Amino acid sequence: MKVYQSLLDLIGHTPILEVHGFDLGGSHLFLKLEHMNPGGSIKDRIGVGLIAAAEARGAIRPPGLLVEATAGNTGIALALAALRKGYSLLLIVPDKMSSEKIAQLRAMGAEIRITRSDVPRGHPEHYQDLAERIAHERGGYYVNQFANPDNPRVHERETGPEIWEQMGGELDVIVLGAGTTGTLTGVGRYLKRQNPKIEVVLADPLGSVLAGYLKTGQLTEKGRWLVEGIGEDHIPPICDLRLVDRAYTIPDHESFAAIRQLLKNTGLLAGTSTGTLLAAALRYAREASAPKRILTLACDTGTRYLSKAFNPDWLYEQGLTPRRNYGDLRDCVSHHYAQGEVASAAPTDSLEIAYRRMRQGEYSQLPVLDGGRLVGLLTEVDLMMALADPARGALCPVRDSLGRAAPELDSQAPLESLIRLLTAEPAVAIRHAQAFYGLATRTDVITHFRRAAETAGSPT
Repeated sequence: MKVYQSLLDLIGHTPILEVHGFDLGGSHLFLKLEHMNPGGSIKDRIGVGLIAAAEARGAIRPPGLLVEATAGNTGIALALAALRKGYSLLLIVPDKMSSEKIAQLRAMGAEIRITRSDVPRGHPEHYQDLAERIAHERGGYYVNQFANPDNPRVHERETGPEIWEQMGGELDVIVLGAGTTGTLTGVGRYLKRQNPKIEVVLADPLGSVLAGYLKTGQLTEKGRWLVEGIGEDHIPPICDLRLVDRAYTIPDHESFAAIRQLLKNTGLLAGTSTGTLLAAALRYAREASAPKRILTLACDTGTRYLSKAFNPDWLYEQGLTPRRNYGDLRDCVSHHYAQGEVASAAPTDSLEIAYRRMRQGEYSQLPVLDGGRLVGLLTEVDLMMALADPARGALCPVRDSLGRAAPELDSQAPLESLIRLLTAEPAVAIRHAQAFYGLATRTDVITHFRRAAETAGSPT
């Protein structure tokens, strides 16, 4: 067995898995498992490659400052290289990035600046514009993966040849996403050189401008999408869309459903962009007039999206999963007691136990239930006052620390009544058929209005 001396030496040569369990119409679908790179994504390849190329040109040397705009994975790849080579690292990230990525980057020693994701390229708070400006102000090296020609060169030199060799040249279609477009351009160039008949398919999130530009030649206004790491509001300078034979626009709900189905079918926990690529590959397979050998990528690990893509509450809040519409106040309750979704405390539980449950679920209040009957609502204020009282403390039972009774409404009460109560209360208990149904919070009501607007096709 070969023993490696650096984590960076483990980058690349990721395996390919044939995927089963999907309706492919006779085609074969393969996934190149880029999440098995040491940093957890395909971006490890350019994280090391871009730094090595800049060093070879004499543009940087340790202990210099690296600055980059990233949706997270390139940042993690750069952090790996920075740790190994002795650079400091400042990353500008959009505010839609998952908390897991931000936590990992900070743990790796990167300085993080979070900026807006709702502004176009050219706006001073756009993450790329902000990164370029900060690099100039602080005398750092702006890596600039979006315009750096070494980005596609890395994939043309490494990723493309790997795919060709592993597939034994037997490949009809490759489905790729595009953020910087480095993978699309580099891999596409190499494979087209080997066999011009290989189809390059672009998988683009709904809201991105790339697929629309391919179809119409016009740049449309950027929309909003939740998938991370792919999709763009402009055409990056390194992009070569002439390589693309077909493009699919994939809405978020299809992408998120695809990765959850991939997990069920294969046990593979992949990230959100993989869902977009997989959904496009499935569309292509179902439309194909003859069986094809189709390859796409597991771009990054799904462990970075546990709080989002694999979190039922988050998916519901974003309107990505269906839920029965009752037409009453039950629609404003996100956690249903009868379905075991409500974290609660018993009157005899200690404040310490209640506190731990509140912290674990990031709740501001906890219903107190005695045999399924609501007896009160323990709030952060109740907890704070009890712990501040020397006569009580953390082992005091919850029943001795409840404030006034929780406000309650029947599920058939008007929505206006709930809104009126929530202007003064953190939560309202909803009863249905004389039984406790769940809590409605301000966030729940906001989510209800957002979902209703999206269903009606209105802007939110």
